[in-house]
Amino acid sequence: MSEPTVLYTEEDGIAVITLNRPDKLNALTNDMVQGIADAVAEAAASVDVGAIVLRGAGGSLTAGYDLSSVNEFSGPTQPDAWDTPYDAPGPEPRPGNWDPVRDYQFMNHNVRRFMSLWECPKPVIAEIAGWAIGGATDLVMCADLLFMADDAHIGYAPSRIYGLPTTMMWIHRLGLEHAKHYLLTGRAIDAPTAHRIGLVSEVHPADQLSTAAEAEARRLATIPANQLALNKLLINQAYENMGLRSTQMLGTFFDGIARHTEEALQWAEDIEQRGLRAVIADRDRPWQDYGQRP
Repeated sequence: MSEPTVLYTEEDGIAVITLNRPDKLNALTNDMVQGIADAVAEAAASVDVGAIVLRGAGGSLTAGYDLSSVNEFSGPTQPDAWDTPYDAPGPEPRPGNWDPVRDYQFMNHNVRRFMSLWECPKPVIAEIAGWAIGGATDLVMCADLLFMADDAHIGYAPSRIYGLPTTMMWIHRLGLEHAKHYLLTGRAIDAPTAHRIGLVSEVHPADQLSTAAEAEARRLATIPANQLALNKLLINQAYENMGLRSTQMLGTFFDGIARHTEEALQWAEDIEQRGLRAVIADRDRPWQDYGQRP
């Protein structure tokens, strides 16, 4: 019997949620996204948990969405591969046609589950190790505090073609100048830069990252739960009053549009003809990151 793709443990006043597909760089499946939301709910309901740590097994948090069972144009290609909690009377879309409402509901369901980290009354520390790219940033930026390994990178490569961030935490975490710089270019951000621009709270050697995150979580757990919950709610509602939810709605809808422009369709066709690695390498050649790395 295979191990669960999301592991949950409680010890010394904290919960640890571990993404557990190291052979796939913890790429996100529907079961994993639901498992994260379920684990957050379990931690929130536990009287023995004061704070939460989110990490990935095998030296990487997550490589983003696992698209092996998803067609970006029409949704899941395998029954029950991803939840699409929307159905309506009417004809099925023609093969290759895009249903914008179905696409929005499909992606928004993931946004709502990622936001369980944001909405949890207990503080969540996320460990960024390895590479956190694309959809990985939609998840990790919903956490409260980000701790990063000194050799890790984070970025939204789909900004260059084929997508937009759906939880849209970039603007709220970075401010206008940095958000535009890194979303318009899609540049990869190394750990020292992430710390300098205020994207992450702390940077640690990779082999000390988990120890540091757990130590901070245990310190947080000594603070009364009501105090933590009220402070978190106060900070979060300030950002929600600045338009976080409406920006997420637009980001999720615009993401679908971006995946169905003529440029995106031609890009996907190029992948089918030449392979993903070659096409990604061409995309990233001007920037010398992601697909240009050895």
